[in-house]
Amino acid sequence: MDQFVLSLLILSFLTSSTFAQQNYSANSALDCNSSDETGPSPAFLYTCNGQSKSCEAFLIFKSQPSYDSVPAISSLTSVNQDELARINNVTRLSEFPSNKEVIVPVYCSCLGQYYQANTTFHATNDHTTYYAVASQAYEGLSTCASLKRANEYGLEFGVELQVPLRCACPTSSQISCGKSYLLTYPVTIGDTFSSIAERFNVGVKSIIDANELEENPIIYPDTTILIPLEAKPTTSNTIIHKEPPNVSPPPLPSRPENRTSKKKLYEWIGIAAACSLLFLSIILAILLLLRREKRNKVLEGSNETGHVLPEDLRVEIASFEQILKVFGLKEVKKATENFSSKHRIKGSVYWGEFGGEMLAVKKMRRDVSKEVNILKRINHFNLIKLHGVCENLGCFYLVFEYMKNGSLREWLAGERTENHGSWSKRIKIALDVANGLYYLHSFTEPACVHKDIKSSNILLDGNLRAKIANFSLARAATRGTANASLTKHVEGTRGYMAPEYVQAGQVTPKIDVYGFGVVLLELITGKDAVFIQDGRETLLSTAIVSILLKENAEFELGLFINPSFVGSQEIKFALRLARVSLACFTYEPARRPGMREVVLSLLKIQADLEKSESLKVDSVDVAVRHWCSSIGETNWRAEAISK
Repeated sequence: MDQFVLSLLILSFLTSSTFAQQNYSANSALDCNSSDETGPSPAFLYTCNGQSKSCEAFLIFKSQPSYDSVPAISSLTSVNQDELARINNVTRLSEFPSNKEVIVPVYCSCLGQYYQANTTFHATNDHTTYYAVASQAYEGLSTCASLKRANEYGLEFGVELQVPLRCACPTSSQISCGKSYLLTYPVTIGDTFSSIAERFNVGVKSIIDANELEENPIIYPDTTILIPLEAKPTTSNTIIHKEPPNVSPPPLPSRPENRTSKKKLYEWIGIAAACSLLFLSIILAILLLLRREKRNKVLEGSNETGHVLPEDLRVEIASFEQILKVFGLKEVKKATENFSSKHRIKGSVYWGEFGGEMLAVKKMRRDVSKEVNILKRINHFNLIKLHGVCENLGCFYLVFEYMKNGSLREWLAGERTENHGSWSKRIKIALDVANGLYYLHSFTEPACVHKDIKSSNILLDGNLRAKIANFSLARAATRGTANASLTKHVEGTRGYMAPEYVQAGQVTPKIDVYGFGVVLLELITGKDAVFIQDGRETLLSTAIVSILLKENAEFELGLFINPSFVGSQEIKFALRLARVSLACFTYEPARRPGMREVVLSLLKIQADLEKSESLKVDSVDVAVRHWCSSIGETNWRAEAISK
């Protein structure tokens, strides 16, 4: 019988290209060992068979403990808080009742052979298998097989998982019938086609056709169906689901990984439905107390300094989002003269003129959705600004603000200018980078870690103001060091990577602090993070630490620094800056300073330098006036004698 059903599914898939609809996955979506070697499989995601390769789509997510507020659901699905609040007719900080259907707007795009909207998820003790993440955390909006494929390094506590969400774009036949959007709906026990169709004001047949189903089909919990819509969904279409009735669920085919988990799930449902009113009242009271405690709690801004920010304030600051322009390929080609060599800045980066404004275009052939989602949500002068995006046949073009003076590495090497700038300019550059990192670590929600802070990823505008660029490795992470996220995929640049990241894959904001320490040393010395000393490669951080531990550190540092960078009067400031770097290299991440402390230290050094330069100018001014006065007196005496 199972073989017969499987044959029908395969036949249905082969004929779907003719009818251009999507196959309902049934229980194959819950099978972690599904394969698509012979072609796209509904056990993974929805096939790229729509009229467009990308589109606006919608998901339904039922609120649940831990994911019952706009900020929490926004973080879970990587969706903008403002958009999520607006479409659900609530405020940015609203909380939803348990089991309330929440509309989630997503950008759905075709990657490979499947449509998907991408997000990330930090593995917890409550979700220890891909099946649990797909069916419990995401309520069937992802699948076990697609999660398994997207995360080749395995699932461990604290690891950041890449989560492809199920979405799709309307087919040509659906568009010709007036359907403009597809909504991915996770099936709940008790759902019927008639009840779903009535709520979303669509015909039962259109839902059945959209999912390539037969009449009177069986649909399973933790799977999804597509609902074709003429207009965007509204809160009038959503409901609060009641506790599931004590009914036997449809029989499930056996699955090696999750047969026991599914059986326990339905046992729990039966027990929950039979619980007494008193028990439910107690649970409700506990949840209310936990929510109240959560609202009153403040998030740490920098645990090590005792500086804190109220959660509401942090969310308000983090809620700003840039509105990105979608550029056409013709517009990009025209601006760059079809990517001519004279427009090339470096590698795959070009400059172009867009409506009289010079911008930079970065051409890439990889999925950039994660990077774009991060860049949309950051809004700070010292972070590179993304103006818009363009996509064509799997090739992506990101359009950034143009940075006239190139990278900090080029500037220090003298490729852009022979003038390496005064110490005040270099300290200002250091402060720009520090302020950008302080914003990323303390004013984004969740905290954002760049992961690749280095001088070549810091760009300088026409006024030598620095901005952090290249967010391809950036990711969300916890603010403290106690619950560090872990990764087995260590990426970065030699000489800039913190030891805990290289050795154990720990990802916290403190790895950016370490990288900043190296950049600060480059500003002080003019040398590369890895340079040749005595005929062999040496880490700049290792060399400076060795110097600073000596008794005559100031003298040794003066000999080590590029002679064109420092004079005898400035070596004291170079030493103070080097000691800030030394603090950034502290081996234990918890003892490393936060960027707030670094910013304050640099501000103090900057103020002292400006005071020193001001006194120097005043003393020179006095000497000049004295000299001018003496010259005037001499001339007066000579004139009197001649008379």
